[in-house]
Amino acid sequence: MPTIDTSLVSRLIAAQFPKWADLPIRPVRFGGWDNRTFHLGSDMTVRLPSAAPYALQVEKEQRWLPVLAPRLPLSIPVPLAQGRPGEGYPWPWSVYKWREGEIATHAPIANLCAFATAVAEFLTALQKVDPADGPPPGQHNFFRGGPLAVYDAETRRALKALDGRIDTNAARAVWEAALVSTWHGTPVWFHGDVSSGNLLVEDGQLSAVIDFGTSGVGDPSCDLSVAWTFFHGESREVFRAALPLDRATWARGRGWTLWKALIVYAEVPGTDHLEVEKSRRVIEAVLTDHERFG
Repeated sequence: MPTIDTSLVSRLIAAQFPKWADLPIRPVRFGGWDNRTFHLGSDMTVRLPSAAPYALQVEKEQRWLPVLAPRLPLSIPVPLAQGRPGEGYPWPWSVYKWREGEIATHAPIANLCAFATAVAEFLTALQKVDPADGPPPGQHNFFRGGPLAVYDAETRRALKALDGRIDTNAARAVWEAALVSTWHGTPVWFHGDVSSGNLLVEDGQLSAVIDFGTSGVGDPSCDLSVAWTFFHGESREVFRAALPLDRATWARGRGWTLWKALIVYAEVPGTDHLEVEKSRRVIEAVLTDHERFG
């Protein structure tokens, strides 16, 4: 497979969308890993999956984002065209309308509690969209929205690897509480990766939610991870109070969050790595929350 760079994007655009062939192309800052994203002119982006598992998400986003967009209170990506494999690149790809805004990871936020409320209101609206025929959990989203048991072996390996570095007994209790909890409601829409890197900010306010690659219809507990990965203190409590979800769903949300933090902590080499420290803080926040609410 060729390197995913501006040269490849230029060739794909020229071959498949010649009307845009003269527009400048440059990489998007903070473009992510699952997909490589490039500016196309001043108001479009080109998004190419970086590996085969992510290519499954292209058709889904093309099919469902136009359905979701008018039913949500914030902007989400708008697909303009779908590209075919070509120029040695083996997967489908997309052209989107460019959304202004800075990701919340790096942007100044005027009021984090108000921001938490806005995220919760967006997720509540998403859960109210008609789920009929929506994509159930599967390989396209790494089984988000399905039973946490899919990740049980992986989680227990990480716990074993981290013995002596974290409180594995407390972490195991969080995980097992999540495993015995089940979503009993009607399947609902979820985003699947509500993280600071997928929340756009303009003028200190939440302006858009991007990257619906792991979205689907099922258990919405996976969307709660932002409570521990981004919010803290009062903003976390505001986020919790603004979502009409039961204690069991929050228990599964802690489980989802713990799973990801554990595998990152266990797999990233070195104890001083930035990702390790971030994962350590998330694990501590989840364990503390479990003591209070579990």
